[in-house]
Amino acid sequence: MEIRPFRAFRFDEKVVGDAGGCIAPPYDVIDRRQQEQLYKKNKYNIVRITKGKQKPADNESNNQYTRAADYFNDWIKKGVLKQDSADAFYAHIQDFEIGGGKFQRLSFIALMKLEEFGKMVRPHEETLDEPKLDRLKLLRATAANFGLVFMLYEDKKKIADRIIRNAAKQKSLVDFLDEQKTRHRLFAITAQKDIEAIVKTMRNKSCIIADGHHRYETGLNYFRETGNPAAAYQMSAFVNVLDKGLIVLATHRLIGGLEYSRAERLLAELERNFKVTEFRFDLPSIKDKAGKKMLAQMKAENKKGKNIFGIYCGNNAFYTALLKNKRAMDSAACDMSRGWRSLDVPVLHKLVLEKPLRLNEKKLVNGLNIEYTEDTEGAVEEAIAKVDGGQKQIAFFVNPVKIRQLKKITSAGEKIPQKSTYFYPKMYTGLTINKM
Repeated sequence: MEIRPFRAFRFDEKVVGDAGGCIAPPYDVIDRRQQEQLYKKNKYNIVRITKGKQKPADNESNNQYTRAADYFNDWIKKGVLKQDSADAFYAHIQDFEIGGGKFQRLSFIALMKLEEFGKMVRPHEETLDEPKLDRLKLLRATAANFGLVFMLYEDKKKIADRIIRNAAKQKSLVDFLDEQKTRHRLFAITAQKDIEAIVKTMRNKSCIIADGHHRYETGLNYFRETGNPAAAYQMSAFVNVLDKGLIVLATHRLIGGLEYSRAERLLAELERNFKVTEFRFDLPSIKDKAGKKMLAQMKAENKKGKNIFGIYCGNNAFYTALLKNKRAMDSAACDMSRGWRSLDVPVLHKLVLEKPLRLNEKKLVNGLNIEYTEDTEGAVEEAIAKVDGGQKQIAFFVNPVKIRQLKKITSAGEKIPQKSTYFYPKMYTGLTINKM
């Protein structure tokens, strides 16, 4: 893996005030409500570039992408964005709490030479054409990287981690709390010996894309299209898989728009391949207890290496479905590796969503019948409420994918269904900007 330092453009606090008010979550997790909040947070918030508002009068010459370019160029001209004077890697430290525990995740930001997918760069999720076209239009208009591709590598010596911790002894370039109370701190790594040590460490490393698949593929497409030598490098953040702050959360599935009879028959049809356990509650007062029993069994069986997921249909009961017939996956996905067939999400998709519920990959990609919810605080309760309120018919709860599983799947050159992983917390946009 070839990486290099760069001179990032960053928000100048002498002009914008608190730079944290200018930084935003990745474009693909921002909904309209949050978009509006970010617009109001600071008139220089990066959302105006990465996910600008659309207008009814938009056309080929005046649209969200041309406005993004105008903002970008104007902000550089006015000194809102100022380029650092020296080449650097950037140490990024995130301190956060989840599930009652406190964690810290270390990463460094660098320019990474783009490679076709293979041994050196391994994707783990499928991508969609629409987001890639959206990002390509923005890249064409601005010729800059605003968001980070989140890369995973493994280094048992933890060389970069030690350099990051040492960099944190100096004054931070940025220090702010995001909407989820994660603290972000950014430091410059400029010492030549440190830069050379990180470059040497990464030289023979292969990487897994944790997040930012669409941005990476867009970078490849833009380089092929333009041939611009500067476009051969993509701004990315690198995290050691041995970092204790590397947290992967589950992404649950909410299903709706089904024929009523099909949803009703689901539990009976599952008996063919699964052992179904019921956690009934006849009184609302014990509903929460029943839900916790379901989640506890999911966790216990997952530790044993079993395939299991939870179900809620709103019929005064929670259920777990434990795969008892593994040969069913052998026939349903005979062209995939044993490691792929042993993952919970493919089991759910192949033996439940595609079979009894008849939701093929096209329907899932179009999002007509499915909604995804990441397992952050309150997500399970929100999913249950949507079923109770009639917005959805079935909630499927899954366990998170393990890093060792991810390494095994990507080493085989395979990808798992989209929205199978949720790396927490997200890498925010606007900490550093790479202008080509």
